[in-house]
Amino acid sequence: MTIFNQVLHFKNTKKNIYWMKNICYTLLIAVVLSSCSEYQKALKSEDIATKFKMGTDLYEAEKYGKANRLFAQIVPQYRGKPQAEKLMYMYSNSFYNMKDYYLAGYQFERFADQYPKSEKAEEASFLGAKSFYKLSPVYSKEQKETKVAIEKLQMFINNYPDSQYLPEANALIKELDYKLEKKAFEIAKLYNKIANFESADYEASIKAFDNFLIEYPGTSFREDAMYYRFDSAFKLGINSIERKRQDRLNTAVKYYNAFNKAYPQSQYTAEVERMNKELQAAIETYSTKS
Repeated sequence: MTIFNQVLHFKNTKKNIYWMKNICYTLLIAVVLSSCSEYQKALKSEDIATKFKMGTDLYEAEKYGKANRLFAQIVPQYRGKPQAEKLMYMYSNSFYNMKDYYLAGYQFERFADQYPKSEKAEEASFLGAKSFYKLSPVYSKEQKETKVAIEKLQMFINNYPDSQYLPEANALIKELDYKLEKKAFEIAKLYNKIANFESADYEASIKAFDNFLIEYPGTSFREDAMYYRFDSAFKLGINSIERKRQDRLNTAVKYYNAFNKAYPQSQYTAEVERMNKELQAAIETYSTKS
């Protein structure tokens, strides 16, 4: 083949590829438009069976938003019919996959109540509870949803103690509990920080840590909480007015002893021992004055 023929062959091949691409794009657009047209027809149709079939096909194709729109139109008409159970499960699950967890939780709970003997009842109950878990915000925000999620998950565990979802449900509760602990600890810690500027708040800081340790006896923040409680009691005693000084110094020593007994080898040991020496010196000075 001559160079001229090779060039001509290359150009023809390139042109053929170009035309093939154009044909493929055209066919793809035609399929998409046809699909959209069929979907729009189904939305406008009065035939609930058509909506059910197309909604099911879209659901199985993981096009949950479109499926949900069709399901929403026919849920009332299918109430009491044999297909209602399947429809309600797909409708609930489409909300979950759309990340609309408010409606997913609500619809899954409705499904579990209406179809308690369904083979999907256990899964629906779990996903309903998990929807509330998904609504739980970061620890720094209001934790109303977190508490609701814990209640829902615990209710699921009580209803299905042998469930395959039990390990995940327990893990989710543990995560939510930690979030509540973190929130409570940070609030107590904030009192300590504020108290550095307003000495009257040291008492609020001590009380906050006392309450925290009572409410969460097994908390992972226990060492930190006991340290900051002692820190607050130390500062309150050292900076106290004369008539309250002795009692507050003795209270600080009590918190030092509690911390030292619980954590003799702590990351805070050096600082705690320094504060204790200052406390002992202040107590001795006060006793001498008395």
